[in-house]
Amino acid sequence: MTTTAPHSAEEVSTRRERMRAPIVVIGGLAAATLALRLRDPHEHGAWGFCPSAAMGIYCPGCGGLRAVNDLTHGDVVAAASSNLMLVLALPVVIFVLARWAYDGWTGEERHHSTRLVLGVSGAYLAGLAVFTVLRNLPVGSWLAP
Repeated sequence: MTTTAPHSAEEVSTRRERMRAPIVVIGGLAAATLALRLRDPHEHGAWGFCPSAAMGIYCPGCGGLRAVNDLTHGDVVAAASSNLMLVLALPVVIFVLARWAYDGWTGEERHHSTRLVLGVSGAYLAGLAVFTVLRNLPVGSWLAP
């Protein structure tokens, strides 16, 4: 019969410790989403004013608050009209957060392919750059919030 040496305290992390960060992040996002549901960003000035929009330049985040509010009402088309890139990124963000929480719960450690992560991130950032430029040109005015 073989026995294994007990792990040191530093090597063993409890489920509570592993779940702390995912719970804080997911809870914070849920609280922000609830706040956007309760205080409608479609009302002018409800959440302050965007300095870039005030100058006539739409940043990649412009319309993001309205998009989240629209999604809380189940209106995906209106959300996409406010900020298409946020709506496109949402399934990936939800998947990543769910996977992070699952891994924290089970204690699994995933060794992600750096090339895959960099490729997906690079493609999204390139799309975001194109989106930002297009929404500020007359040809892409339909992308403006």
